[in-house]
Amino acid sequence: MENRIAVALFVLVPILALIPGYAMAQQSSESVRKTLTRVAPQYPSLARSMNIRGSVRAVALVAPNGTVKSVEVKGGHPVLAEAAQNAVRRWKFEPASHETSEFVEIQFAP
Repeated sequence: MENRIAVALFVLVPILALIPGYAMAQQSSESVRKTLTRVAPQYPSLARSMNIRGSVRAVALVAPNGTVKSVEVKGGHPVLAEAAQNAVRRWKFEPASHETSEFVEIQFAP
């Protein structure tokens, strides 16, 4: 009986140790792909007149061919967010084997 338990543990422990790492690797699609083309955002005239500066943080969903499929703003001044989104949508990343999520931060200063 003790021998069976020892054999079962010997077999199951390495398998269970691999499962969380595999599951985590499957769920995480964030990476750091090289940016090939970076388009500068147009500074909004309202932001310029109000002397608004700062950064906009966003996550870009990038297709395997390197084009940006969508941009989701995660933080920053609302007046600057649309300009940042429009710029990042025109960025081009290096190709990859699968779709990835890329964190980007755009700085604005008048």
